[in-house]
Amino acid sequence: MNVGDKIPEILGIDQDGKEVRAGDFAGRKLVLYFYPKDNTAGCTAEACSLRDNIDALREQGYTVVGVSSDSEASHRRFIDKHALPFPLIADTDHRLQEAMGVWGEKSMCGRKYMGTLRTTFLVGPDGTIEKIFGPKAIKTKEHASQILSVG
Repeated sequence: MNVGDKIPEILGIDQDGKEVRAGDFAGRKLVLYFYPKDNTAGCTAEACSLRDNIDALREQGYTVVGVSSDSEASHRRFIDKHALPFPLIADTDHRLQEAMGVWGEKSMCGRKYMGTLRTTFLVGPDGTIEKIFGPKAIKTKEHASQILSVG
């Protein structure tokens, strides 16, 4: 996906088993962020950065939605443990991640594997991608500030 593309209509199922659609956010700006795994250091820092700055994000008109390959139950525990005020999509089959181009080859300790490439899409009120933060650009502890600086 690139700036100017429309995001898919069906985004997935959230932590409560509810279907999440792009149309649910029509007329609002969306922070659609993809992260590798619930309750890991970097992913927790990123989620907490967004949580701690949710009022400022909302003042700029943003709604936040997170996505990872974790299950609905894992997402529910992650939300409860860290008091996250936004939904998390359980993309267990990687359908949305593949459609958005964020499911790819990763490497750790010389081992190659497929996984989620940490990426954030800022989506306009019409469902069109306006800005993309790629894996190398995202500073997990300061991610909300990065988004807020875009305006």
